[in-house]
Amino acid sequence: TSLITFLYSLFFWIRFENDTAKFQFVETIRWLPYPNINFYIGIDGISLFFVILTTFLTPICILVGFYSVKSYKKEYMIAFFICESFLIAVFCSLDLLIFYVFFESVLIPMFIIIGVWGSRQRKIKAAYQFFLYTLMGSLFMLLAILSISFQTGTTDLQILLTTEFSERRQILLWIAFFASFSVKVPMVPVHIWLPEAHVEAPTAGSLILAGILLKLGTYGFLRFSIPMFPEATLYFTPFIYALSVIAIIYTSLTTIRQIDLKKIIAYSSVAHMNFVTIGMFSLNIQGIEGSILLMLSHGLVSSALFLCVGALYDRHKTRIVKYYGGLVSTMPIFSTIFLFFTLANMSLPGTSSFIGEFLILVGAFQRNSLVATLAALGMILGAAYSLWLYNRVVFGNFKPNFLLKFSDLNRREVLIFLPFIAGVIWMGVYPEVFLEC
Repeated sequence: TSLITFLYSLFFWIRFENDTAKFQFVETIRWLPYPNINFYIGIDGISLFFVILTTFLTPICILVGFYSVKSYKKEYMIAFFICESFLIAVFCSLDLLIFYVFFESVLIPMFIIIGVWGSRQRKIKAAYQFFLYTLMGSLFMLLAILSISFQTGTTDLQILLTTEFSERRQILLWIAFFASFSVKVPMVPVHIWLPEAHVEAPTAGSLILAGILLKLGTYGFLRFSIPMFPEATLYFTPFIYALSVIAIIYTSLTTIRQIDLKKIIAYSSVAHMNFVTIGMFSLNIQGIEGSILLMLSHGLVSSALFLCVGALYDRHKTRIVKYYGGLVSTMPIFSTIFLFFTLANMSLPGTSSFIGEFLILVGAFQRNSLVATLAALGMILGAAYSLWLYNRVVFGNFKPNFLLKFSDLNRREVLIFLPFIAGVIWMGVYPEVFLEC
């Protein structure tokens, strides 16, 4: 079923018309007569690839959990299908209230996935932390949506994009939306929930969390905050730059001192997503295109890295770095695949992340050369923690006292990695396909 959904989403890409800026495949269903709210969906070049990324990752999540999940297997599949449905609806929503409903609904299946199928004792705490952090921020967005509805009489996005708000009102509404989206990105200091959620979630939960859920915040900025409140966006751009640069440097330095494999990738995800916000708020074509490409690239690269960690955890039941070493002699196929995604994570030319980060730095340099220079430090620190991790896990002395099983990746696991490798190389070598939409 998930594969059929993925193939159906590709049909939208094939039928997509690149020569128009209008929303395509639009459907409207009457929902509430007052206030005038309709179930209004459609896609454009921004949301198209996020829908495809969602449908691409769901069958991978199901394959990953096929053998590793021992209890409540049917409910596990149901949770992922519900989560996929809500995520697709988020990226297709053209009505503010409908967007909010699905934006919040995604929390329910993810809360259950972390709390029920998590791997350690702290999973309940992590699930509540994830739920409460994101719910708290979103309440401000709901109040802002109600305020917009009372003022304009509609929550239709296309009408609101042509509606002018006073500068003071824009600033207040922008802050309310920022409270919700900044938690989802996540931006410092509201990033604490992410490492906890990643560490406690099952492998497939981490995959969907890193691959899709982190994009909801940056997608919200791009879809709503920037076009609806342009004056407020200009006013707060220095604030976003400051927060993003602090997050990139702080989380990169924090990553270097982590000892848990999942926490290392989780903190690096925070740094990459704050790179995205810098490109987005450069407010030029290079920065925005780079931010979209980096979001898609991060969805592939970080998901694949979590799969690598999952493959190790399934065999050795630990994610602590010090217990690993010398895997190149016992798991050569794994070591090769892990090397590829480590290089992609540090934005090596020829991989998808390089294209995204390069365009972001070009866009940021046009707006503020100091911000671009400080953000570029993130690439250097990214290389530091990526190579440090790879060296510790794959090279060095083999530790037979801790690593009991010597099995390399099986055929199912290699097949799971192949589409990720193909996607990363395709975006890195020929990004024009993704940029022209």
